[in-house]
Amino acid sequence: MTVARRAWLKRLLNGLGAGFIVNYRLSPTQAGEEAPASRETGPLTVRVMRPYDAETPVREFTSYLTPNHRFFVRSHFGPPPPEAVSEVHWKLHVSGLVERSQEFTLKDLRQMKAVTVTAVVQCSGNGRAFHRPKVPGVQWERGAVGNAQWTGVRLRDVLAKAGVQTEARHVQFQGADRPVVASVPLFVRSIPLEKAMHPDTILAYEMNGRPLPLLHGAPLRVMTPGWMADSCIKWLTEIAVQAEEAKGYYMQTAYRIPTKPLEPGISASGSSTPVEAMVVKSLVAAPQEGRTLQPGPVTIQGVAWGGEAKVVKVEVSIDEGKNWEPARLVEEDRPYAWRQWQYVWNAETTGMFTILCRATDAQGETQPATSPWNPSGFLWNGWDRVTVTVAA
Repeated sequence: MTVARRAWLKRLLNGLGAGFIVNYRLSPTQAGEEAPASRETGPLTVRVMRPYDAETPVREFTSYLTPNHRFFVRSHFGPPPPEAVSEVHWKLHVSGLVERSQEFTLKDLRQMKAVTVTAVVQCSGNGRAFHRPKVPGVQWERGAVGNAQWTGVRLRDVLAKAGVQTEARHVQFQGADRPVVASVPLFVRSIPLEKAMHPDTILAYEMNGRPLPLLHGAPLRVMTPGWMADSCIKWLTEIAVQAEEAKGYYMQTAYRIPTKPLEPGISASGSSTPVEAMVVKSLVAAPQEGRTLQPGPVTIQGVAWGGEAKVVKVEVSIDEGKNWEPARLVEEDRPYAWRQWQYVWNAETTGMFTILCRATDAQGETQPATSPWNPSGFLWNGWDRVTVTVAA
């Protein structure tokens, strides 16, 4: 085993813990095959083994920041080979509609002004498993999301060194990851120039105060706070400034939603728009599904987030949505980050109960009982539901 290979495996271990490597090596699953629906590997629940896609158990969301080794993992092709992302060989290239093409090492970027943004990162398909009728794709439930501190440089500062031309309208990103089959398109995405130039859009090289783990995009990933994770390209190596949005499959076909609502089960045939900003959403982190509780006060807690709009209210219902009571927001109100909340339920009556929660953002948007259906299962934000039993 080469030195580079050993370093690569060490970074994988640091990202997930030893349990991941053991189970990954022994797994008989083939590329793209789904893992058992609720199989936990180390701190995560595996949805697909190769490429490795795994979500965070919701019980972990009682903390404000999601630890790196418990943060959900999503990629289309898996991590790139070690030589592609080693600090010795890695470079970031900036080209396209710029005055002068640029090349940066990680050392170059670290010498620029650093900024830290606390932000939720969420897979566009988080909650896909709850759509009815069911849709294809990784059957994420509730945990393809996390909240972390991301440190890096402003994208606009990097672009300024290249000099953006006046006709530029979009910024395209490509990482070092590659499909196993050559005919599969590369994962290339773009964002509007306005979002790229926002002071909170960064190129991150640290996560929760530590070097970015390999599974989360080391050495550099895009961070577009408030937007879904499909824009947060990992293992970033190429930035291209363009007049139009990216032309590839993952921009023009995938990661799009119908412009007009569809009847459930109907194939999309009309116009569509790229998935961008998150929608308002909340989760119950405790108590957990299926728990038996003793009569008396029960502290219900969870998290809520609203993408580019702040969460201003979380409500809880114990009677299937007939009545709603306000929860207490307990975390500092920061743009892009989630807010923790608590509600004390006086569980006096025995029996089975379903805890519901819903959030409202500063734009007045409130979680619906169920999300509008779409063929890709994106942007699920229906009321969260946790069923518990109060014992005699």
